[in-house]
Parts: sequence; structure tokens; C-alpha cells
Amino acid sequence: MASVPKSDHADTGADHWGPETLAVRAGQERSQFNEHSEAMYLTSSFVFDSAAQAAARFSGAEEGNVYARFTNPTVTTMQQRLAALEEAEGCIATASGMAAILAMVMALMKSGEHIVASRSIFGATQQLFGAILPRFGIETSFVEATNLDAVRESLRPTTRLIFIESPSNPLTEVLDIAAISAIARAAGVLLAVDNCFCTPALQKPLLLGADLVIHSATKYLDGQGRVLGGAVCGNKTLTDEVFKFLRTTGPTLSPFNAWVILKGLETLSLRMQAQSAAALLLAQWLEAQPAVARVHYPGLASHPQHALAMRQQRTGGAILSFEVKGEREAAWRVVDNCRLLSITANLGDTKTTITHPASTTHGRISAEARAASGINEGLLRIAVGLENLVDIQADLQRGLGRDPANF
Repeated sequence: MASVPKSDHADTGADHWGPETLAVRAGQERSQFNEHSEAMYLTSSFVFDSAAQAAARFSGAEEGNVYARFTNPTVTTMQQRLAALEEAEGCIATASGMAAILAMVMALMKSGEHIVASRSIFGATQQLFGAILPRFGIETSFVEATNLDAVRESLRPTTRLIFIESPSNPLTEVLDIAAISAIARAAGVLLAVDNCFCTPALQKPLLLGADLVIHSATKYLDGQGRVLGGAVCGNKTLTDEVFKFLRTTGPTLSPFNAWVILKGLETLSLRMQAQSAAALLLAQWLEAQPAVARVHYPGLASHPQHALAMRQQRTGGAILSFEVKGEREAAWRVVDNCRLLSITANLGDTKTTITHPASTTHGRISAEARAASGINEGLLRIAVGLENLVDIQADLQRGLGRDPANF
């Protein structure tokens, strides 16, 4: 487990704290004012005691804060706390989840190298891998990663990275992280897992053999839709390389956003438990609706990777998707009839959100790529919040074609 920085709790057995305690306490070092809540250091730079100290800080010979683009106490606390939760040696915070993926690739790869990625990943990630990275000489093969032979056969001598999401966005496809990590190790390549849907409250990919964990902290780590943020977690050798890239290029996390995410982490476990429980009940309810053709949720016995999900996740998570009969027209009718659910592509909020992936999150990728990923025009994705479940059901029922009073 990642070490907890020294503080006035250093003698309380912090190295053995449970995840709920780490989410509240890890990483905090109080200032001379002995504040209870973590301090927010809104400054662009830091003052040195002497020219010699300034030189030592800039060269790295002396640890300490230099310039808030790459060193800030609030950001450091957030990084240490998330590292503790993921049981990682290091964590580097970024301006967004996509910045985390870009920073990881640019820090650890070079022109001429190759990525193997699951077909079932976020639309912007597909765009990054398929349309932008090739300009820099980095190619990607998209594979059906539930097929381990397909993953193995897609490897090349130039492959440097395997990248997966589990569960995936938006179909909640669950991948065997331990098995894919074994393939990666045998080939001498890195495995990175986007853990956005589960967070360390439900799943710890590093303990399953992954080398790196990616987060969009914008989602569940904040948990209330307030700020953008991202992170790369892993062993210190790898995260140090990411830090070097960020120090120079600058897609780093602001101190204010880091402080907000710190506050979100304190309630992460409680929120994930409550939202996952509601998502399971909503998924079961949706399966019984005549207008629904199929429900995708790892907590359901009908999910093709249900058994795997229950082995490597604590719950099925708080995200589900479902297909309505009638393609786009019927799907948009459900969305347009919502009065409670927020029509937005964001997720991980205390407020339940709904979106039509084919025209939003995955709208920029080709129709062929959407079809290959299983994203059809009738698919809707819901990120379940903390509202009363009956109210969520009633809001969906309006667009599904039956009187809410009779369900």
C-alpha cells in the first residue's frame, strides 16, 4: 500500500488504515496554522530562502514547491490520497481525464510504437488513438478485448501499451484484467486500465496486475459535477516519467480543482455503495419494461461477464445502459420526456444523468466504429445518482410509453 505522509496522525497505524479512512485522511500535512480541513494553496509560485535554495529546487536536488504548474501542496495531497486508495507508488494529477491519457502516452511512448486498445472505450479516447496519435507516428489496433486470443494476436514487436476500460463506456463490458495483465507481462508491454466507472472504491486494477490506472477525476472522484481533473497512478518509475512530461507541457491540475476533488474523495465509498445499489434495482426494473430490448449492467445475471465482474469488482457499479425498441426515435423520446434526469453526457454525479451515446459521447467516431463497439441508435446510458429510485423510474416511464402511476 502507498505510504501516508507524516502528519499528526503518523503514529496511529496509518499504513494499515482501511480505504474509507484513507479517503478522508491520507496525504494531509497541516501547515503552521494547524487547519482541520486541507488547505487550498492558491498561488502561482513559491518563495525561496536564498538563491542557492532556488537553484536546488529547480534542479531537483532539494524537494519542495517551485511553481504551481508542477508543484503545489494541495495538488500533492490529492495525488497522495488517490495513490493510497489505488495502492499505487505514485500518482500524477492532470487537468482532465483525457489529459491523463495523453500525458501517459506522450511520456512513455515514441514514434514508431504501437498500442493495442479495446474497441469498447470512450469516444474521445478512440479519437485520440485513432485520429490524433497517428500524426505522431503512434499506431493503434482496436480489438475485441473479451477475446484474449485477439489481444495476444494483435501484439507486434513495436507494441508498447495495452489500453482497456473495465467496465467500458457505455456498454459496461467487463474485461479480465488479471488475464490481460499476464499477456502484457509475457510480451513485455505495459497495461493501462481506465478505472473511471469503478474507482478504487469498487476495483483496484494495480492489484490485478495492471501497470497504470487512469482516472477522469471529473466523474466519481469529485462526485458532484463541479470541476475537471484527471490522474495517472502506478509505480514511481512510470509516474515520474509522466511528471516530467507535465512539468514541461503544462496540462496539470489546478490547486482549486485538486481541493474540490479531495473533498469528493471523502464521500467516495458511501456514494459508490449507494449509487451501485440503486443502479442494480433500476437495471432489474428496466429488464421488465416492454419497451426495453436489452439492459447492460454487470450486476445482472444476464450480463455476459457477470461472474467476472463479481470477482474483480465489489459491486456492479453505478452506470448502466439499455436499448429501447424503435432505434433513435424511441431513444430520443425517452430522453426528451425526462423532467428529473439531467440530459448531459457527464457521469459520476449525485444527480442522475442520461445520454444517447450514438449522437453524443460516440458521435464523432464513424458509424462503422460504433457498430463494431456495439453502440446502436436505440442505446441510452444512465449514470445513477442519489435521488429516490421511484422518482427515477417515474421519469423514465414517461418516455417508455406507460403511465407512471401504474408501474
